[in-house]
Amino acid sequence: MSELLFLVLAVLTVTAATSVVAVANPVRSALGLVATLFLLSIFFVALDAQLVAVLQVIVYAGAIVVLFLFVIMLLNLQGERRVTGGMGLVAAATAGALALTAFLVTLLARAATAPAATLPPGFGETRALAERLFTAHLLAFELTSLLLLVAVVGAVALSRR
Repeated sequence: MSELLFLVLAVLTVTAATSVVAVANPVRSALGLVATLFLLSIFFVALDAQLVAVLQVIVYAGAIVVLFLFVIMLLNLQGERRVTGGMGLVAAATAGALALTAFLVTLLARAATAPAATLPPGFGETRALAERLFTAHLLAFELTSLLLLVAVVGAVALSRR
């Protein structure tokens, strides 16, 4: 991936991610999340991790965001007028954001670039991913599926009212 393409995709990704928290309309916020997750999958393709890119689109941009949209539509959330905390709070938030940006730029400037690591054979293949997922990370995988099941049951219980 060329540096120019990377920078364009990075700016688009940050813009889409910012729209998730900055937009008042919850449906538009969820669409910003879809755009963010799709753009992240493009980065995975550039890193030669096509399986992770496909899983990113199917699981996150597909299933999770559809669940979010279902809950948003179910609860009939409307965009509300936001009341800011005044100019003092806006100034403090802006100063905090600038300080965090300066810290991150300083940290990245001081970071040493490590040589490229050699990957073991079969790295990134479906079989290797499945072995890791269903052995070392089985508990986290099952807890995530349980959490999603509870979310779906909760949405159905809310819709019965």
